Amino acid sequence: MADTLQLPKRGPLRSTWARSRKARPQLTLSRRPRRRLRLLRWCGRRRLRRRLLEAQAAGADWREGSWLASRSAAAPGPKTAVPSRVPRPLPSPTPSRASSPTSDENEDTAPSCPARLPIPPLRPAGPGRALLLLPREQVFPFSGTCRVTCLYGQVQVLGFTISQGQPSQEVFSTYTHSCLALSAVHYSMPEKSKKEMKREARTLLRAHLNRDDRCWLMKNFSPLCSIVMLENLKNATVNFITSHPGLSYIFEQERTTFQINAEYFALRSVGIKKEKKKNGLQLSESFLSALEELVSVACEEVDGCPIILVCGFQDVGKSTFNRYLINQLLNSISCVDYLECDLGQTEFTPPGCISLLNITEPLLGPPYTHQRTPQKMVYFGKSTCKNNYENYIEIIKYVFSSYKRESPLIINTMGWVTDQGLLLLVDLIRLLSPSHVIQISSSRSRTMPQFTPTYVDDMDGLYTKSKAKVRDRGFYLPEFADSLEFGDEEKESPVAFSGHKLMCVQLDFAFRKTPRNRDSHNRVLRDLAMLGYLGQLQAPAPKPLRPLHSLTPYQVPFHAVALRVIHSDVAPTHILYAVNASWVGLCKILDDVGGYTEGPVLLTQTPICDCLGFGICRGIDMEKRLYHILTPMPPEELRNVNCLLVGAISIPQCVLKSQHGFEGMIPYVTTDYNIKLPGATGKIGAREAEETYRKRQHPKARFYRKAH
Repeated sequence: MADTLQLPKRGPLRSTWARSRKARPQLTLSRRPRRRLRLLRWCGRRRLRRRLLEAQAAGADWREGSWLASRSAAAPGPKTAVPSRVPRPLPSPTPSRASSPTSDENEDTAPSCPARLPIPPLRPAGPGRALLLLPREQVFPFSGTCRVTCLYGQVQVLGFTISQGQPSQEVFSTYTHSCLALSAVHYSMPEKSKKEMKREARTLLRAHLNRDDRCWLMKNFSPLCSIVMLENLKNATVNFITSHPGLSYIFEQERTTFQINAEYFALRSVGIKKEKKKNGLQLSESFLSALEELVSVACEEVDGCPIILVCGFQDVGKSTFNRYLINQLLNSISCVDYLECDLGQTEFTPPGCISLLNITEPLLGPPYTHQRTPQKMVYFGKSTCKNNYENYIEIIKYVFSSYKRESPLIINTMGWVTDQGLLLLVDLIRLLSPSHVIQISSSRSRTMPQFTPTYVDDMDGLYTKSKAKVRDRGFYLPEFADSLEFGDEEKESPVAFSGHKLMCVQLDFAFRKTPRNRDSHNRVLRDLAMLGYLGQLQAPAPKPLRPLHSLTPYQVPFHAVALRVIHSDVAPTHILYAVNASWVGLCKILDDVGGYTEGPVLLTQTPICDCLGFGICRGIDMEKRLYHILTPMPPEELRNVNCLLVGAISIPQCVLKSQHGFEGMIPYVTTDYNIKLPGATGKIGAREAEETYRKRQHPKARFYRKAH
């Protein structure tokens, strides 16, 4: 017989696969999750789809992006359902942990610590709310924005301690900075039994939570734990920043995750996302020891008010150290003074300012989330002081003269500590006479000389020479004595600046800045600071946002204010073109400009005067001779403004290009622009001034080049 022909087995037809695929449950995803789903491999897509189906079977609504925990989730369900966060009953003679008590008295009979409870446990407590139970020495890192209320115990965020009974705090853990974390603080154990402590905690929670949530907390209660309420935060500034295209990722970074469970949906309804511990701040021993010593010195009345100057290279953590130190000090004292000497990355104001502030509230976010009105501020007009060092020093002396020495002062300096920047830092140490110099370094930064008192004494600054030590180990600076304003009791004695104590801090943490993207990253942070300031124009949430072109500006007559364009030479006939659609500083000068009948009133020199706020010149009415100024300043403060300063700080492009509701061509925006024209880049005179300074510092350099 002929051999039987063995035919290969054939798979099902295409129609069979199509029918089986259509029979699967359908998931409704938005465009971005679908695009990211296609980037996964086949096994990853299959795993993610299985978890999505499990979450959908548990009662999740993916189309609305919200999830409410079902009260029946604790009961055993089908195999495809997500397990409940409350453990199921165990076959043991002990009382069941998942059974709900019939009265409040039964809450005390439950064991204090469950056997298989995830750490830290979390439970949804209604729309936009979640309960977090932090055991002793546990950390909860997260990203996003939320409102934090401590219901029992104590928790710490960025060095600030939130205790029970204190007001809620708005916390901003953004993508541009390291993630923040909630950590349980070890508090002293009162002389009470566990039953009495649980009864006290249940009494405190009764005003905030319902009975089911209290029962869940009492089952998992331990004497050293902290109970935190996380709530969805509605902030007008955050909504204004995220309304611009490309900036929504700052507060809410959407990432593909495979842990789709009840905890994920509870945190998503709040507006945050749990992060890995390595993404948070990693504090070194030198960091913590320096904080402890500075807090102890500031709390002692014998030593008076310390003046703390923080210096170091760019991106080594100076701003992070300042925020942490301010929060630590506010745990013990009522207020802290802050002197901003960094023009590029300001903490409380838009860029280009030197300011003095009195801080009374904690800093729980990046600079663009806590823009505040300074006690004294001068608008320098640039993000760097290069080629204008003398004016920079004079402004710092003017602002520092308002410091009353009633509270500790923290001085933030620039990250430019090479060449002239290093000499300028020596001048600042001699001028401001700090009691402590905190020199921060990192393994990624270059080496920097240690600013010991001996080094500062023997080093020539940019404008000062090395001085010999006088009695009491002080520095006598006659060149600065006449310009500073001191009290009556200090005018009789000569001005002597005592030596400081140097504290070196090593801080290494993960950051997203590299030498390639540092300039663009800093530019984004400056734009965010300006957007945070303009966000004050919006009505408080939950009122809807209004685009800037729909807000009513103030009308300022030409003859009511003086005008000056700083850091650039502009012809008087073209000065109104430079002011139109520009960022302006609203200042107050001592001269009276009300005697002029026509305008504009132009200043021949840049004055050192108080800056009360900022605004945008929306337009200029030449017929009525009016400036149209858009600013969040109140009208009672605008009456004191009699000078407009226009610097090199430009309005963020997203303000001009991405305003909602605008139809037609966008004004002041063009692509036909020739940057090769004289004055187009705003760097008039910069090269000549740099060459003059180089020849003045090194007069023999040109002869050295000729010899070779």
